[in-house]
Amino acid sequence: MKPLLIQDDMNVTANGDLSRRTFLKFTGTGLVVFFCTGPLEAWQAASQGVPPTYSEPPKNTVPTDFNAFLQIGADGRVTCLVGRVELGQGPKTSFAQLVADELAVGFDSVDVIAGGDTDVCPWDVGTFGSQSMRILGPIVRGAAAEARAVLLQMAAEQFKAPVERLQVSEGVISDAAQGKRVSYGELVQGKRIERHLANVPLKSPADFKVIGKSSRRKDAVEKVTGKAKYTGDIRVPGMVYARILRPPAHGANGKDVDTTAAEKVPGAQVVKDGDLIAVIHERPDMAEKALGLIKAQYERKETGLNDKTIFDHLVKNATPPQVMKESGNLAEAEKLAEPFELTYLHSYGAHAPMETQSALAMIENGKATVWAATQIPFILRDKIAQALGFPKQNVRIIVPYVGGAFGGKTNGQNCAEAVRLAKLVGKPVQLVWSRAEDFQYERFRPAAVVKIRSGMTADGKIVSWDFTVYAAGDWGSVTFYDIPNQRTTAVPVTGIAWQKMDTAGGLHPFNVGPWRMPGVNTNTFARESHMDVLASKAGVDPVEFRMRHLTDKRMRRVLEAAVKQFGWKPTRAPSNQGIGVACGTWYKTYVATVLQVKVDKSTGKVQVERVATAVDAGIIVNPEITHQQVEGCVSMGIGYALSEEVHFSNGEVLNKNFDTYEIPRFSTMPKIEAVLIDNPELAPDGIAEPPIITMGAAIANAIHDATGVRLFQLPMTPDRVKAALKQS
Repeated sequence: MKPLLIQDDMNVTANGDLSRRTFLKFTGTGLVVFFCTGPLEAWQAASQGVPPTYSEPPKNTVPTDFNAFLQIGADGRVTCLVGRVELGQGPKTSFAQLVADELAVGFDSVDVIAGGDTDVCPWDVGTFGSQSMRILGPIVRGAAAEARAVLLQMAAEQFKAPVERLQVSEGVISDAAQGKRVSYGELVQGKRIERHLANVPLKSPADFKVIGKSSRRKDAVEKVTGKAKYTGDIRVPGMVYARILRPPAHGANGKDVDTTAAEKVPGAQVVKDGDLIAVIHERPDMAEKALGLIKAQYERKETGLNDKTIFDHLVKNATPPQVMKESGNLAEAEKLAEPFELTYLHSYGAHAPMETQSALAMIENGKATVWAATQIPFILRDKIAQALGFPKQNVRIIVPYVGGAFGGKTNGQNCAEAVRLAKLVGKPVQLVWSRAEDFQYERFRPAAVVKIRSGMTADGKIVSWDFTVYAAGDWGSVTFYDIPNQRTTAVPVTGIAWQKMDTAGGLHPFNVGPWRMPGVNTNTFARESHMDVLASKAGVDPVEFRMRHLTDKRMRRVLEAAVKQFGWKPTRAPSNQGIGVACGTWYKTYVATVLQVKVDKSTGKVQVERVATAVDAGIIVNPEITHQQVEGCVSMGIGYALSEEVHFSNGEVLNKNFDTYEIPRFSTMPKIEAVLIDNPELAPDGIAEPPIITMGAAIANAIHDATGVRLFQLPMTPDRVKAALKQS
């Protein structure tokens, strides 16, 4: 039995065995454009900025028609297919704007299928690293530009007129000299036409009509009305729900398991397969009840590691650091100014999305279909195919809307478990992790240590800078400040290499992985805190001190914009005003933040009251969505700065829910002012992550300005603030 699967949120209706070729036939005849962006190696090279784990897939994972991103139907509607998934960052809208402008059609006539189906969408490496506009955007624009050129050529042939004389607007091509008009739909006439044109130029920003406008979000109505479907909302005939028996701690070994009581629950099925023990039931509450009746004993390992001892462990067991950048002569510079060293710490952090890890797996007739909350549908497809021994074309991953990810849905453990259970029981199995499971099996943001040794002359000039980061990753570690003698070194995340970041071992006792700007939050916190320390020692206003060490025009511009928006008044910190500043970069996106806090010295509680963040990310495709991303980053940044911390002991994660892992709430939200610097000279860059990187440092600097005490560990919890005040 193959039930009809309806994915309303992706505008796709398809049978369970629908292939991409079948899809093109199923959706009706139309114009499918194949365009050339350069060799495959160029596409892969463009992805080199992401963790190597995902950047170089085997070439056979890319379909031969991987550049087919567009379809124009007989009715004139345009479908844009991209492999990027909708995590809340708005690709359905932004890609529609790119297509609308380059293809010269109305925004409302463009439908976007964003990464929802590996049988339908072109291959993509995954959705992470703020790459949608930066990496895929130019390719989608190229597809649309070439489609427009092909259609103009076809119209010229029909009109018997030179292409140069034709005009196109809102999907209609006209020749004023002859008074002729033809719409894209009429031109296609139900035929599928494949044609290639090389070196078609993109439009100039001066000609944009849709890009740069706050077009309404394509997913807004569905999400506001509750019609949007997430993995946990999917239902198929005959499906059952699963709950898995988990050990109480990482590394704990089972000694004895008694499932007798669980097996007596009406309708419950206990599944045992090696290390996997699960309960299956037609009702999720009954599966949970049966799981609670299992009696299990475990033997735990004593590692001596907890959230307090981890930092010494990271430093003592570190492998030799790798030099990321070195210039000048530190030894000679330290003769000019006596150096001093400070250490900055960052605790483990959880992604904690509202939607926990979720999957629904169905295996029928040698084919597997998996609905998954994932950022990497094509990589997940390949992993599942390998585990099942199926060819890739027999595995289909469908991604409905994803309820938050932040880098945390790139592993696939939950999906692998659902597939394993579906194979064992012969029924579709839905597995939605509990919040406690989500915390226990998180790939945490790495705990980290940063040591900065610096020297400054009497006139306030930094002459030496020695920056070493342990176990967080080197991203964002190299300073953009003008310091003549500097060295940046990084100890790999796991003691092996960055590309092993998604595996346990080495320095970390847990699986660790990217967390909304992997490593950059930690490194920016250390660098920008240290810049304020030096500014205070020099007796110079923090903004002025930064400007003295900045020749980068874009960084100066965003800093000036943030300062102007906030109304910064030069002063020497601490000024008792509670105002802090921080700057940062990620790829080609520049960020500067100025904010104000209020510190309750009796409780140690910090309230962020106002935030002004300036961002230069090249061309702004959609100002409103960009504002939303800045606001989301600021909100999440408050969390990692003030409260979000994973507590653990001997492999057991002590955070079970949001009562102990505190994320920001509406009551803690400040006034947020986003300054968007439109830079038409540069292509659109990432915006979904960069605005978060400055929050930890800006808040730390604001706390120092308010109280005179410096916090050296994130998060800056009330207890840590009180302890620092007491020590001071």
